[in-house]
Amino acid sequence: MRSRFPVAVHLFFLRDNQILLIRRFNTGYEDGNYSVVAGHVDAGETVTQAAIREAMEEVGVVLEPADLQVVHVMNRKSRDERVDFFAVVRHWVGEVTNHEPQKCDGLSWVALDALPDNTIPYVRQAIQNYQAGNYYSEFGWQ
Repeated sequence: MRSRFPVAVHLFFLRDNQILLIRRFNTGYEDGNYSVVAGHVDAGETVTQAAIREAMEEVGVVLEPADLQVVHVMNRKSRDERVDFFAVVRHWVGEVTNHEPQKCDGLSWVALDALPDNTIPYVRQAIQNYQAGNYYSEFGWQ
């Protein structure tokens, strides 16, 4: 039997030594905890296209494919099996604002080395892997 699992893309918006975190709200998954701009790749959509769409939907900024640098891939087991792509974004057009207040009750720029305690564990691990130059990891299989 072949695996069939969701694919998601997570965006590390960086400025100076800070990363943009969003606090999840009213979603039924990890509400009250910090994550990054992220979303599932839709059928017929590339990871790059999903990243560009999610950036506009969640924080109202325009990205070009050249603005994305994939820095980590994680094979993750949560409620189900997943593959997550993590990309650094250092350039965008527009002002970062909360475009999904029904799903996010706060945006914060935080130092990469001072993530809040309630950062979602796999997101924290992916950020640490990015900082260490590790391009692949597995999470949640133990």
